[in-house]
Amino acid sequence: MAFLSSKLSAVRASPTIAISTLAQELRAQGRDIISLSAGEPDFDTPENIRAAAKRAIDRGKTRYTAPDGIVELKQAVAEKFRRENGLDYGLDEITVSSGGKHILFNALMATLDKGDEVVIPAPYWVSYPDMVTIAGGRPVVLPTRAQDGFKITSDALENVITPRTKWLIFNSPSNPSGAGYSRAELRALTEVLLRHPHVWVLSDDIYEHLSYPPFTFCTPAQVEPRLRDRTLTMNGVSKAYAMTGWRIGYAGGPRELITAMRKLQSQSTSNPCTISQWAAVEALNGPQDYVQDSLAVFQRRRDMVVAMLNRASGISCPLPEGAFYAYPSIDGCIGKRSPGGRLIETDEDFATALLQETGVAVVFGAAFGLSPCFRVSYAASDKALKEACTRIQEFCAALR
Repeated sequence: MAFLSSKLSAVRASPTIAISTLAQELRAQGRDIISLSAGEPDFDTPENIRAAAKRAIDRGKTRYTAPDGIVELKQAVAEKFRRENGLDYGLDEITVSSGGKHILFNALMATLDKGDEVVIPAPYWVSYPDMVTIAGGRPVVLPTRAQDGFKITSDALENVITPRTKWLIFNSPSNPSGAGYSRAELRALTEVLLRHPHVWVLSDDIYEHLSYPPFTFCTPAQVEPRLRDRTLTMNGVSKAYAMTGWRIGYAGGPRELITAMRKLQSQSTSNPCTISQWAAVEALNGPQDYVQDSLAVFQRRRDMVVAMLNRASGISCPLPEGAFYAYPSIDGCIGKRSPGGRLIETDEDFATALLQETGVAVVFGAAFGLSPCFRVSYAASDKALKEACTRIQEFCAALR
Protein backbone atom coordinates (compact mmCIF):
# COMPACT_ATOMS: atom_id res chain seq x y z
CA MET A 1 0.00 0.00 0.00
CA ALA A 2 1.65 3.22 -1.20
CA PHE A 3 0.25 5.22 1.71
CA LEU A 4 2.36 3.28 4.25
CA SER A 5 5.93 4.20 5.16
CA SER A 6 8.66 2.35 3.27
CA LYS A 7 10.42 1.83 6.63
CA LEU A 8 7.87 -0.83 7.54
CA SER A 9 8.96 -3.07 4.66
CA ALA A 10 12.12 -3.98 6.59
CA VAL A 11 10.30 -4.64 9.87
CA ARG A 12 8.79 -7.97 10.92
CA ALA A 13 5.83 -8.49 13.17
CA SER A 14 6.98 -10.09 16.42
CA PRO A 15 7.32 -13.87 15.81
CA THR A 16 6.75 -14.67 19.47
CA ILE A 17 3.45 -12.79 19.48
CA ALA A 18 2.49 -14.49 16.20
CA ILE A 19 3.06 -17.96 17.67
CA SER A 20 1.14 -17.11 20.83
CA THR A 21 -1.74 -15.76 18.73
CA LEU A 22 -1.87 -18.92 16.60
CA ALA A 23 -1.88 -21.06 19.74
CA GLN A 24 -4.81 -19.05 21.10
CA GLU A 25 -6.71 -19.46 17.83
CA LEU A 26 -6.21 -23.24 17.83
CA ARG A 27 -7.30 -23.42 21.46
CA ALA A 28 -10.44 -21.46 20.56
CA GLN A 29 -11.15 -24.12 17.93
CA GLY A 30 -11.20 -26.75 20.65
CA ARG A 31 -7.64 -28.05 20.23
CA ASP A 32 -5.69 -29.20 23.30
CA ILE A 33 -2.88 -26.65 23.16
CA ILE A 34 0.02 -26.21 25.57
CA SER A 35 1.74 -22.91 24.85
CA LEU A 36 5.39 -22.58 25.85
CA SER A 37 5.87 -19.48 23.72
CA ALA A 38 4.99 -16.62 26.08
CA GLY A 39 7.74 -14.66 27.80
CA GLU A 40 5.96 -13.85 31.04
CA PRO A 41 5.70 -15.36 34.52
CA ASP A 42 2.57 -17.41 35.12
CA PHE A 43 2.15 -16.04 38.67
CA ASP A 44 -0.10 -13.25 39.91
CA THR A 45 1.46 -9.89 40.75
CA PRO A 46 2.26 -9.95 44.51
CA GLU A 47 -0.50 -8.72 46.80
CA ASN A 48 1.47 -5.84 48.31
CA ILE A 49 2.08 -4.41 44.83
CA ARG A 50 -1.58 -4.74 43.84
CA ALA A 51 -2.57 -3.06 47.11
CA ALA A 52 -0.23 -0.14 46.40
CA ALA A 53 -1.90 0.37 43.02
CA LYS A 54 -5.35 0.39 44.63
CA ARG A 55 -4.18 2.94 47.20
CA ALA A 56 -2.86 5.16 44.42
CA ILE A 57 -6.28 5.14 42.74
CA ASP A 58 -8.07 5.85 46.01
CA ARG A 59 -5.71 8.76 46.72
CA GLY A 60 -6.31 10.35 43.34
CA LYS A 61 -2.88 9.56 41.89
CA THR A 62 -4.41 9.43 38.43
CA ARG A 63 -3.17 12.58 36.71
CA TYR A 64 -0.26 13.32 34.39
CA THR A 65 3.22 13.05 35.82
CA ALA A 66 6.58 14.19 34.50
CA PRO A 67 7.14 12.59 31.07
CA ASP A 68 9.63 10.04 32.34
CA GLY A 69 8.35 9.25 35.80
CA ILE A 70 7.48 10.44 39.28
CA VAL A 71 10.27 11.47 41.65
CA GLU A 72 9.34 8.70 44.10
CA LEU A 73 9.87 6.02 41.46
CA LYS A 74 13.13 7.54 40.26
CA GLN A 75 14.33 7.55 43.87
CA ALA A 76 13.36 3.87 44.20
CA VAL A 77 15.21 3.06 40.97
CA ALA A 78 18.30 4.97 42.10
CA GLU A 79 18.30 3.07 45.40
CA LYS A 80 17.85 -0.25 43.58
CA PHE A 81 20.88 0.47 41.39
CA ARG A 82 22.98 1.41 44.44
CA ARG A 83 21.82 -1.51 46.57
CA GLU A 84 21.98 -4.30 44.01
CA ASN A 85 24.43 -3.15 41.34
CA GLY A 86 26.80 -0.71 42.99
CA LEU A 87 25.80 1.99 40.48
CA ASP A 88 25.26 5.59 41.59
CA TYR A 89 22.87 7.67 39.45
CA GLY A 90 21.34 11.05 40.12
CA LEU A 91 17.63 11.48 39.47
CA ASP A 92 18.44 13.34 36.24
CA GLU A 93 20.29 10.22 35.08
CA ILE A 94 17.23 7.97 35.43
CA THR A 95 14.27 7.53 33.10
CA VAL A 96 11.05 5.52 33.41
CA SER A 97 9.07 4.33 30.40
CA SER A 98 6.12 2.14 29.42
CA GLY A 99 8.03 -1.13 29.66
CA GLY A 100 11.58 -2.23 28.98
CA LYS A 101 10.94 -2.32 25.23
CA HIS A 102 10.06 1.37 25.36
CA ILE A 103 13.41 2.14 27.05
CA LEU A 104 15.29 0.34 24.29
CA PHE A 105 13.25 2.00 21.55
CA ASN A 106 13.79 5.48 23.00
CA ALA A 107 17.53 4.95 23.36
CA LEU A 108 17.96 3.77 19.77
CA MET A 109 15.68 6.44 18.30
CA ALA A 110 17.53 9.14 20.24
CA THR A 111 21.01 8.09 19.12
CA LEU A 112 21.05 6.33 15.75
CA ASP A 113 21.64 7.95 12.38
CA LYS A 114 21.50 6.25 9.00
CA GLY A 115 24.33 3.76 8.66
CA ASP A 116 25.17 3.54 12.35
CA GLU A 117 25.88 -0.07 13.31
CA VAL A 118 24.54 -1.90 16.35
CA VAL A 119 26.18 -5.19 17.35
CA ILE A 120 23.57 -7.76 18.42
CA PRO A 121 24.74 -11.17 19.69
CA ALA A 122 22.63 -14.07 18.42
CA PRO A 123 20.48 -15.69 19.58
CA TYR A 124 18.83 -12.38 20.37
CA TRP A 125 15.47 -11.14 21.60
CA VAL A 126 13.36 -10.84 18.45
CA SER A 127 12.74 -7.08 18.73
CA TYR A 128 16.36 -5.88 18.84
CA PRO A 129 17.13 -5.91 15.08
CA ASP A 130 13.79 -4.42 14.08
CA MET A 131 14.06 -1.58 16.58
CA VAL A 132 17.53 -0.77 15.22
CA THR A 133 16.15 -0.78 11.68
CA ILE A 134 13.22 1.49 12.57
CA ALA A 135 15.66 3.93 14.17
CA GLY A 136 17.69 4.07 10.94
CA GLY A 137 20.62 1.96 12.09
CA ARG A 138 22.06 -1.28 10.75
CA PRO A 139 21.86 -4.43 12.88
CA VAL A 140 25.15 -6.36 12.86
CA VAL A 141 24.41 -9.87 14.09
CA LEU A 142 27.22 -11.61 15.98
CA PRO A 143 26.47 -15.36 16.12
CA THR A 144 27.41 -17.43 19.14
CA ARG A 145 27.91 -21.18 19.45
CA ALA A 146 26.30 -23.74 21.73
CA GLN A 147 29.76 -24.99 22.73
CA ASP A 148 30.52 -21.47 24.02
CA GLY A 149 27.32 -21.45 26.04
CA PHE A 150 25.65 -19.12 23.50
CA LYS A 151 27.98 -16.34 24.68
CA ILE A 152 30.15 -14.03 22.59
CA THR A 153 33.91 -14.14 23.06
CA SER A 154 36.22 -11.16 23.37
CA ASP A 155 37.90 -12.03 20.04
CA ALA A 156 34.56 -12.20 18.23
CA LEU A 157 33.52 -8.84 19.66
CA GLU A 158 36.84 -7.26 18.71
CA ASN A 159 36.53 -8.49 15.14
CA VAL A 160 33.00 -7.17 14.56
CA ILE A 161 33.56 -3.59 15.76
CA THR A 162 34.05 -0.99 13.01
CA PRO A 163 34.30 2.83 13.00
CA ARG A 164 30.50 2.89 12.40
CA THR A 165 29.67 0.78 15.48
CA LYS A 166 27.59 2.84 17.89
CA TRP A 167 26.08 0.33 20.31
CA LEU A 168 26.56 -3.18 21.62
CA ILE A 169 23.25 -4.58 22.86
CA PHE A 170 24.11 -6.87 25.76
CA ASN A 171 21.52 -9.16 27.39
CA SER A 172 22.41 -11.36 30.38
CA PRO A 173 20.70 -13.57 31.39
CA SER A 174 19.61 -13.97 27.81
CA ASN A 175 16.29 -14.23 26.09
CA PRO A 176 16.12 -16.79 24.42
CA SER A 177 19.04 -18.94 25.62
CA GLY A 178 19.11 -18.18 29.34
CA ALA A 179 22.88 -17.75 29.04
CA GLY A 180 24.46 -15.65 31.77
CA TYR A 181 27.91 -14.05 31.67
CA SER A 182 30.17 -14.51 34.68
CA ARG A 183 32.19 -11.59 36.01
CA ALA A 184 35.33 -12.98 34.33
CA GLU A 185 33.56 -13.38 30.98
CA LEU A 186 32.13 -9.89 31.23
CA ARG A 187 35.52 -8.47 32.23
CA ALA A 188 37.02 -9.85 29.01
CA LEU A 189 34.33 -8.07 26.97
CA THR A 190 34.70 -4.78 28.83
CA GLU A 191 38.42 -4.78 28.11
CA VAL A 192 37.58 -4.87 24.39
CA LEU A 193 35.09 -2.03 24.81
CA LEU A 194 37.65 0.11 26.61
CA ARG A 195 39.79 -0.05 23.47
CA HIS A 196 36.89 1.32 21.39
CA PRO A 197 35.65 4.51 23.11
CA HIS A 198 33.12 5.26 20.36
CA VAL A 199 31.09 2.13 21.20
CA TRP A 200 28.29 2.46 23.76
CA VAL A 201 26.73 -0.40 25.72
CA LEU A 202 22.98 -0.97 26.00
CA SER A 203 22.71 -3.48 28.83
CA ASP A 204 19.34 -5.23 28.98
CA ASP A 205 19.20 -6.56 32.55
CA ILE A 206 15.49 -7.43 32.58
CA TYR A 207 16.19 -11.02 33.78
CA GLU A 208 18.62 -9.99 36.51
CA HIS A 209 16.59 -11.51 39.34
CA LEU A 210 16.14 -14.80 37.50
CA SER A 211 19.74 -15.95 38.00
CA TYR A 212 20.21 -19.50 39.24
CA PRO A 213 22.95 -20.36 41.75
CA PRO A 214 25.88 -20.79 41.45
CA PHE A 215 25.64 -18.15 38.69
CA THR A 216 25.88 -14.59 40.05
CA PHE A 217 24.51 -11.69 38.05
CA CYS A 218 26.63 -8.66 37.19
CA THR A 219 26.20 -5.80 34.72
CA PRO A 220 28.82 -4.10 32.50
CA ALA A 221 29.06 -0.70 34.24
CA GLN A 222 29.35 -2.54 37.56
CA VAL A 223 32.24 -4.70 36.35
CA GLU A 224 34.01 -1.81 34.62
CA PRO A 225 33.16 1.61 36.10
CA ARG A 226 35.09 3.35 33.30
CA LEU A 227 32.24 2.35 30.98
CA ARG A 228 29.62 4.11 33.11
CA ASP A 229 29.50 7.26 30.97
CA ARG A 230 28.72 5.31 27.80
CA THR A 231 26.45 2.62 29.20
CA LEU A 232 22.66 2.60 29.47
CA THR A 233 21.67 0.07 32.13
CA MET A 234 18.07 -0.98 31.51
CA ASN A 235 15.76 -3.01 33.73
CA GLY A 236 12.11 -3.22 34.70
CA VAL A 237 9.52 -4.80 36.97
CA SER A 238 7.91 -7.11 34.39
CA LYS A 239 9.81 -10.35 34.89
CA ALA A 240 11.02 -10.03 38.49
CA TYR A 241 7.61 -9.13 39.96
CA ALA A 242 5.15 -10.72 37.47
CA MET A 243 4.12 -7.27 36.21
CA THR A 244 4.31 -7.71 32.44
CA GLY A 245 0.98 -5.98 31.81
CA TRP A 246 1.76 -3.04 34.10
CA ARG A 247 4.30 -1.75 31.53
CA ILE A 248 7.08 -0.16 33.59
CA GLY A 249 10.71 -0.17 32.49
CA TYR A 250 13.53 2.00 33.76
CA ALA A 251 17.15 2.85 33.03
CA GLY A 252 20.16 4.68 34.36
CA GLY A 253 22.69 6.36 32.11
CA PRO A 254 24.59 9.52 31.19
CA ARG A 255 22.61 12.72 31.69
CA GLU A 256 22.83 13.80 28.04
CA LEU A 257 21.37 10.52 26.81
CA ILE A 258 18.64 10.45 29.46
CA THR A 259 17.67 14.03 28.56
CA ALA A 260 17.37 13.08 24.88
CA MET A 261 15.24 10.05 25.73
CA ARG A 262 13.01 12.22 27.92
CA LYS A 263 12.52 14.69 25.07
CA LEU A 264 11.54 11.88 22.71
CA GLN A 265 9.12 10.39 25.22
CA SER A 266 7.51 13.77 25.87
CA GLN A 267 6.53 13.89 22.20
CA SER A 268 5.36 10.28 21.93
CA THR A 269 3.70 8.57 24.89
CA SER A 270 4.31 11.12 27.67
CA ASN A 271 4.34 9.55 31.13
CA PRO A 272 3.94 5.84 31.87
CA CYS A 273 0.69 4.83 33.58
CA THR A 274 0.58 6.69 36.90
CA ILE A 275 -0.99 3.80 38.84
CA SER A 276 1.64 1.42 37.48
CA GLN A 277 4.37 3.80 38.60
CA TRP A 278 3.13 3.74 42.20
CA ALA A 279 2.89 -0.05 42.03
CA ALA A 280 6.51 -0.14 40.81
CA VAL A 281 7.59 1.99 43.79
CA GLU A 282 6.21 -0.70 46.08
CA ALA A 283 7.80 -3.47 43.99
CA LEU A 284 11.27 -1.95 44.32
CA ASN A 285 10.99 -0.68 47.91
CA GLY A 286 8.75 -3.33 49.46
CA PRO A 287 9.41 -6.90 50.64
CA GLN A 288 11.43 -8.99 48.19
CA ASP A 289 10.30 -12.44 49.35
CA TYR A 290 8.39 -13.04 46.13
CA VAL A 291 11.57 -12.72 44.05
CA GLN A 292 13.35 -15.54 45.87
CA ASP A 293 10.23 -17.72 46.09
CA SER A 294 9.56 -17.49 42.35
CA LEU A 295 13.24 -18.10 41.56
CA ALA A 296 13.11 -21.42 43.41
CA VAL A 297 10.04 -22.47 41.41
CA PHE A 298 11.62 -21.51 38.09
CA GLN A 299 14.84 -23.33 38.95
CA ARG A 300 12.92 -26.53 39.68
CA ARG A 301 11.05 -26.18 36.39
CA ARG A 302 14.28 -25.50 34.51
CA ASP A 303 15.89 -28.66 35.80
CA MET A 304 12.87 -30.78 34.89
CA VAL A 305 12.45 -29.31 31.39
CA VAL A 306 16.13 -29.51 30.44
CA ALA A 307 16.38 -33.11 31.67
CA MET A 308 13.29 -34.15 29.68
CA LEU A 309 14.37 -32.33 26.52
CA ASN A 310 17.78 -34.00 26.64
CA ARG A 311 16.02 -37.37 26.64
CA ALA A 312 14.28 -36.52 23.35
CA SER A 313 15.81 -38.07 20.24
CA GLY A 314 17.77 -35.55 18.14
CA ILE A 315 17.63 -32.78 20.76
CA SER A 316 20.48 -31.35 22.82
CA CYS A 317 19.72 -28.72 25.47
CA PRO A 318 22.31 -26.82 27.54
CA LEU A 319 21.49 -25.81 31.10
CA PRO A 320 20.55 -22.09 31.25
CA GLU A 321 22.10 -19.87 33.92
CA GLY A 322 19.05 -17.61 34.12
CA ALA A 323 15.74 -16.30 32.73
CA PHE A 324 12.91 -18.82 32.20
CA TYR A 325 13.82 -20.15 28.78
CA ALA A 326 15.63 -23.16 27.36
CA TYR A 327 17.11 -23.09 23.86
CA PRO A 328 17.61 -26.67 22.65
CA SER A 329 19.31 -27.58 19.40
CA ILE A 330 17.36 -29.82 16.99
CA ASP A 331 20.30 -30.54 14.74
CA GLY A 332 19.54 -34.26 15.02
CA CYS A 333 15.98 -33.74 13.75
CA ILE A 334 16.79 -31.87 10.53
CA GLY A 335 16.18 -33.82 7.35
CA LYS A 336 13.62 -36.15 8.91
CA ARG A 337 9.88 -36.35 8.36
CA SER A 338 7.23 -35.80 11.03
CA PRO A 339 4.51 -38.36 11.83
CA GLY A 340 2.12 -36.14 9.88
CA GLY A 341 4.37 -36.22 6.81
CA ARG A 342 6.04 -32.79 7.06
CA LEU A 343 9.70 -32.68 6.01
CA ILE A 344 11.75 -31.00 8.77
CA GLU A 345 14.17 -28.81 6.80
CA THR A 346 14.26 -25.88 9.27
CA ASP A 347 13.48 -25.15 12.90
CA GLU A 348 10.37 -23.31 11.69
CA ASP A 349 9.23 -26.56 10.05
CA PHE A 350 9.85 -28.34 13.36
CA ALA A 351 7.89 -25.80 15.41
CA THR A 352 5.00 -25.75 12.93
CA ALA A 353 4.71 -29.55 12.83
CA LEU A 354 5.02 -29.76 16.60
CA LEU A 355 2.14 -27.32 17.08
CA GLN A 356 -0.12 -28.80 14.40
CA GLU A 357 0.51 -32.45 15.29
CA THR A 358 0.97 -32.39 19.08
CA GLY A 359 -0.53 -29.09 20.23
CA VAL A 360 2.71 -27.81 21.78
CA ALA A 361 3.59 -24.21 20.87
CA VAL A 362 7.27 -23.19 20.91
CA VAL A 363 9.13 -20.45 19.03
CA PHE A 364 11.47 -21.48 16.21
CA GLY A 365 15.12 -20.49 16.46
CA ALA A 366 15.33 -18.49 13.23
CA ALA A 367 13.18 -15.84 14.93
CA PHE A 368 16.08 -15.32 17.35
CA GLY A 369 18.76 -15.33 14.68
CA LEU A 370 20.34 -18.73 15.41
CA SER A 371 19.25 -22.09 14.00
CA PRO A 372 18.44 -24.96 14.18
CA CYS A 373 16.95 -24.48 17.65
CA PHE A 374 13.71 -23.59 19.36
CA ARG A 375 12.81 -21.65 22.49
CA VAL A 376 10.82 -23.13 25.33
CA SER A 377 9.40 -20.88 28.03
CA TYR A 378 9.07 -22.78 31.28
CA ALA A 379 6.87 -20.06 32.78
CA ALA A 380 4.04 -22.58 32.96
CA SER A 381 2.72 -25.07 35.49
CA ASP A 382 4.73 -28.17 36.30
CA LYS A 383 1.88 -30.31 34.97
CA ALA A 384 1.75 -28.46 31.64
CA LEU A 385 5.53 -28.56 31.27
CA LYS A 386 5.75 -32.28 31.95
CA GLU A 387 2.96 -33.03 29.46
CA ALA A 388 4.48 -30.74 26.81
CA CYS A 389 7.93 -32.30 27.16
CA THR A 390 6.42 -35.79 26.97
CA ARG A 391 4.70 -34.81 23.70
CA ILE A 392 7.99 -33.42 22.36
CA GLN A 393 9.75 -36.68 23.24
CA GLU A 394 7.06 -38.72 21.48
CA PHE A 395 7.12 -36.41 18.44
CA CYS A 396 10.91 -36.69 18.12
CA ALA A 397 10.85 -40.46 18.60
CA ALA A 398 8.40 -40.75 15.69
CA LEU A 399 10.52 -38.70 13.24
CA ARG A 400 11.71 -40.76 10.30
